[in-house]
Amino acid sequence: MVMSSGLESASREDLLVLVGLLQRQNEELAAASERLTARVAELERRLGRSSGNSSMPPFSDTFGRPEKRPQILSGRKRGRQPGAGGAGLAMAENPDVTKDHVPAACTGCGSALGESDSIGFERRQVRDIPLTTVKVTEHRAHRCRCACGTVTAEPMPGQIAGSPSSYGPDLRALVIYLLVFQHIPVERTAMLIRDVTGAEVSTGWVASLLPEAADLVEDSLNLIRALLVMGHVPHADETTTRIGSTRRWLHMACTDFLTLLHPAPRSRAGANAGGVLPHYRGVLVHDSLSLYAGYGSCTHQLCGAHLIRELTAAAEDFPDQKWHQQIRWALAGLNTQALRVRAGEIDEIAPGAMLLHLEAFHHGITVGLSHHPRAEGRKQSTARNLLERLRDQAHAVLRFADDPRHVPFTNNCGERALRPVKTQPKISGCHQSADGTTAWLAVRSYLDSARPR
Repeated sequence: MVMSSGLESASREDLLVLVGLLQRQNEELAAASERLTARVAELERRLGRSSGNSSMPPFSDTFGRPEKRPQILSGRKRGRQPGAGGAGLAMAENPDVTKDHVPAACTGCGSALGESDSIGFERRQVRDIPLTTVKVTEHRAHRCRCACGTVTAEPMPGQIAGSPSSYGPDLRALVIYLLVFQHIPVERTAMLIRDVTGAEVSTGWVASLLPEAADLVEDSLNLIRALLVMGHVPHADETTTRIGSTRRWLHMACTDFLTLLHPAPRSRAGANAGGVLPHYRGVLVHDSLSLYAGYGSCTHQLCGAHLIRELTAAAEDFPDQKWHQQIRWALAGLNTQALRVRAGEIDEIAPGAMLLHLEAFHHGITVGLSHHPRAEGRKQSTARNLLERLRDQAHAVLRFADDPRHVPFTNNCGERALRPVKTQPKISGCHQSADGTTAWLAVRSYLDSARPR
């Protein structure tokens, strides 16, 4: 009996140990399952991001491409509709060249005819360009001997190169325009120049023009810098490019008429290297990148398009909640009123409309924060971070409504100025050196600022 009792006691202890072990394993599995569930949800959230609900560019829409709206057919045929106004090529009042075509002889009797016999004419105008060919001009700088015996030499004009034979400034300017503004690769630029003008230029000569052009526009860039500092509402943005196999950051400051691009690290020091933001005192339009918040000498306008996309993503992540729709409605409504002010339809946003949208904006933030309480630690959910940014930087989000005539709702101007930077490597390939990148950006800044928009 004693032995049986001991076995039963040992068996109960073993079972208790086994139960405790299983409980710990269950707790560990439950914790692991919770972590994996959260990880899968985060990966699905990232996979669902596209240009329509995040700051991702459209070319990255691989898996999360926005759904196209179904096309509504109108029943009309393609092309110009009956009764629509035309836009034909109008005739010039004062043509550059006039050529008269007179019949040589009468079709009746065979008598000779001349321009004095004309009783009327039919007009046709042709617009064309002259045949582009290289014209060689020889410059001779003479030395003259005076009666007193002194010999005086006339120097060559300053725009002529020191070599005995060279290409002139007009051809050089065309090459730079093709390289930088039209993104034509060096080899194809040389081929185009040879085919169109007959000038047998080499790829080495074409590539050598870029640093020369960058030196020539340096004074113009200093003027662009000064005008941006004195401007009222510039835009700031940043992007990446590749130099060889290395990714490098580029910064940009611009207005509707001026552009300044420069390569630098993605930091406040890198943004400062452009020489604009540290000295600016007006309203700066940008996305929510934290480095811009450090410029306390100016006021800020956060890009509304970025915020709308983030709210769209929140609506996809939390379809049962309504706070994101309310905030998005408020921002879109205020922007509609601001656009009417800019178009001259109204003088200002009506106080009633302003109050309605502002109440919806702040109420939506309050409701959203109640749905997404702050978690322990520094890392917060994407929705919580968005809501805190909208709450803490509401003045920077809504500044466009305070000054709708001058402050835009979005940073689209800055994003447009960065598009050539992304277009260049797609067409011509990546830059091969840091100096070449700096030169290309300098010339591009000059061309963007000098060209009418």
